[in-house]
Amino acid sequence: MESFESLGLSESTLKVLKEKGYEEPTPIQQKTIPAILSGTKDIVGQAQTGTGKTAAFGLPVLELLPEKSKNVQALVLTPTRELAIQVAEELNSLKGKKRLSIVPIYGRQSMELQLRSLKKGIDIVVGTPGRVLDHLKRGTLKIGKISFLVLDEADEMLNMGFIDDVREIMENTGHEKRTLLFSATMPFEIMQIAKNYMRDFDVQKVNAGQLTVSQTDQIYFEVFAADKFEALCRIIDIEKDFYGLVFCRTKIDVDAVASHLIERGYDADALHGDISQSLREKILAKFKKRQINILIATDVAARGLDIHNLSHVINYSLPQDPESYVHRIGRTGRAGKGGIAITFITRKNTGNCNLYKKRQRRTFARKNFQRSRILYGQKNLK
Repeated sequence: MESFESLGLSESTLKVLKEKGYEEPTPIQQKTIPAILSGTKDIVGQAQTGTGKTAAFGLPVLELLPEKSKNVQALVLTPTRELAIQVAEELNSLKGKKRLSIVPIYGRQSMELQLRSLKKGIDIVVGTPGRVLDHLKRGTLKIGKISFLVLDEADEMLNMGFIDDVREIMENTGHEKRTLLFSATMPFEIMQIAKNYMRDFDVQKVNAGQLTVSQTDQIYFEVFAADKFEALCRIIDIEKDFYGLVFCRTKIDVDAVASHLIERGYDADALHGDISQSLREKILAKFKKRQINILIATDVAARGLDIHNLSHVINYSLPQDPESYVHRIGRTGRAGKGGIAITFITRKNTGNCNLYKKRQRRTFARKNFQRSRILYGQKNLK
């Protein structure tokens, strides 16, 4: 495992990383940071949420941009306003004492507020495609002289129907910029964007076996479906300072699990696609402040979440495919810190569990069933 010192970062950046508790670079950071710092090519990076991709492009971009520029120097496009806010916050925390202005712009935020910010002079804009395009048409955002264009979660922008907006935005940029494209998957349309709009580029792909963050302990328990809720409660009870995400397959399951936890006195809440944006933001704010320590969510609702220092990710229900499994558990065991991913396996989905194990070099760890019985009661859960 390489260290951050070996990647070519400055002493001031290394100090910021130490203060934030970053200990070792993730695989995508190892690949992209030196390539951006010392190279001149565009970059296509394949990385799941939870693998530290914001720092992977953010650290070198922050180092390479000069202070006191009169123009927007970098534009980061994200699919959702939640992710725009998170990326902007992360970049602000990584810049240290360097005098760079970084702001998010997104729909449903006051246009007047954004106009005032842009008039003051911004170095890095983190925005959603629709709102960025609005500003371009108004003439209130100039991106012809940017040094970096970052497409974050490119496949999600494709899935959400933003790909034409992304193309139009790219056509408004100059030829001297470097483009950094990050995507969890690489569908045909995304690679076509790279071929049509990017110069000579390198592909930095994290191997399938590296997608799971190495600090995450993977555990599974075989339980009867009727015992899953009691198992969840017992895990929360015995783990000191539990702070975790619990994944369910459907919105109905999310609401049911959250309601039952709240009825038992746990500090929990639910997150799924039927929840309004304003309520979603309030729930996430409470979770980040640890006013609640358990968040039950669907995969769709959790897309783009960047929550630090999670102790656990629990797969209350198995995801639909191995890639989604990796995507889920990558939210713990980050920034060099340990984490635990627990998966509940019932008899009917044992086959899926075996498929997941075959698709990963790193196998599940398996607790012995004696401990399972102690944990969850006296039933034989085999």
